[in-house]
Amino acid sequence: MSKNLEIESKTLLDEETYKKMRDAFTAKSDFIQKNYYFDTPDFDLKNSDASLRIRILVDHAEQTIKVKETNPKENKYSERIEINDLLSVAQAEQMTQSAYEGTFFLFGGDVGDYLQKHYSNEAIHSLKLISWSQTRRILATGPENCELTLDLTEFPDGYYDFELEIENDDPATIKKVLAELEKQFNFKVNKENTNQSKVQRAWEHKK
Repeated sequence: MSKNLEIESKTLLDEETYKKMRDAFTAKSDFIQKNYYFDTPDFDLKNSDASLRIRILVDHAEQTIKVKETNPKENKYSERIEINDLLSVAQAEQMTQSAYEGTFFLFGGDVGDYLQKHYSNEAIHSLKLISWSQTRRILATGPENCELTLDLTEFPDGYYDFELEIENDDPATIKKVLAELEKQFNFKVNKENTNQSKVQRAWEHKK
């Protein structure tokens, strides 16, 4: 299990800007991940500003619940408490297959403990697969030696988008790096392209 505070800027890019940025920085890693998102029919998690997912990569998987930080360091970027439990790929695939088939299963580990403490048994027993996304994720070192995450994400209805994520413990560093990238690649951060979560986009683009 891991529990950490995640502070990051999330900016949707157009395809041309994404490609220019991808080509400008040397990739440290480049991989595919698939995300499966869960909620109740009444969207109890969404309504409490939380999200629940299973993520599957080539050699490992994890279950994660993200919840709002009640005492944020700042209010400009996405700030969440992230609780993770590692899963084997086989475990994760069995869970998602059960979800596809509508077969009930309980989330265990620390994610399950959090659900038990904060949601009713009725809500927990009604959790179902809401949507999914598949992302090609590139990690690269950007300005100020800060890690950049460049995502190309596809959703169930065939829609895909491009996103820049900058995660850092220091909001001032995020601000500085983002300003440098805006200037270098001639794009502008605004309300329409900032801090739009993948789970929200997956809900909007489910079949």
